Amino acid sequence: MPSVVKINVLTVPAEQREVLEKRFASRAHAVENSDGFEWFELLRPVEGTDTYLVYTRWRDEASFHAWMEGPMKAAHQGGAEGERPKPAASGSTLWSFEVVQQAGPKSA
Repeated sequence: MPSVVKINVLTVPAEQREVLEKRFASRAHAVENSDGFEWFELLRPVEGTDTYLVYTRWRDEASFHAWMEGPMKAAHQGGAEGERPKPAASGSTLWSFEVVQQAGPKSA
């Protein structure tokens, strides 16, 4: 069964970029202990767009959904009512893919 890739496409205004990156850094490793988790990358736009990509790869769809309903949901609920910080992103779209081919660097 192929791995699945989830790319969260975040629209982030220029003045919120640092906030977004600090929030991801402060919860670094939050996903890494999740069953079925394989890879994470936060991709910063270089030019011509205000879109960040949050790339995660999972063993299967069930692993991703278990993380979404458990650790991810808890992390985004924050503290008591009124304490949750304003989102840094002004929009979010989730793209889903299956890995059909992959390659890495050849060994020397």
